[in-house]
Formats: sequence, structure tokens, C-alpha cells
Amino acid sequence: MPDIHFLVVEDSPTMRQLISFALKRVHGSKIIEASDGIDALKKLSTAKFDLILTDINMPIMDGLKLVSLIRGNDQYREIPIIIITTEGAEEDRKKGLALGANAYLSKPIQTAELLKLVSSLVKK
Repeated sequence: MPDIHFLVVEDSPTMRQLISFALKRVHGSKIIEASDGIDALKKLSTAKFDLILTDINMPIMDGLKLVSLIRGNDQYREIPIIIITTEGAEEDRKKGLALGANAYLSKPIQTAELLKLVSSLVKK
């Protein structure tokens, strides 16, 4: 099975670590972390990713803006995106899915749920 490249976009270092730690259970995973949407776009231009996980509430550029920019770019349009929302942020979840995110996860993130979503979105 070839390597699976993940881009984890999250402004909280603790959350980033938690998500990355969970993704390391995926065989052949390679994880790149970004601290906000601008950082994520820079990293997207330097590597190829199989899946993007992004928080919504971040400084500089939030996750919703990031999703809309990715979906508007022919080069990245096909990359599956999971948005991460705080529990009860129904509005953000709807917006994210409307903008083209493939799925969403509520915080606190459950590893089993995350891994199930990842395997359904990444067909390698």
C-alpha cells in the first residue's frame, strides 16, 4: 500500500498533536501540519495530499475560507476534506459541507470515528 499523505490544519498545537497521533495509526501515513489556512495553502503548493483535515475556527484564515479556496482550485479540487468543528457548531458544519467538505468531525475527536472517516475517504 502506498503512503497516504495527510495535511492537518489546526491552530491549537495540542489538537494538532492529537489528530496527528491518531492518523499515525493509518498504515503508511505521512503527516504534515499547518497552523492556519495560509500556512496550509503554502504546504499544499509544495506537496501532494490524499486528505486534508481542517479546523474551522483559526486566526488569519479560517477553515471555511480554506475549503472554498481548495474547492475553487483545479489542482486541489479532488482532495477529500474533513472539517473539524466544536460540538454544537451546526451552522459551521452546514457551511463547511455546502462549501465542499466531504465530512465533518466534532471535537473532542474520537480516534475510532476519525479512522473510520479517513478509510472511507482515502481509497488507496
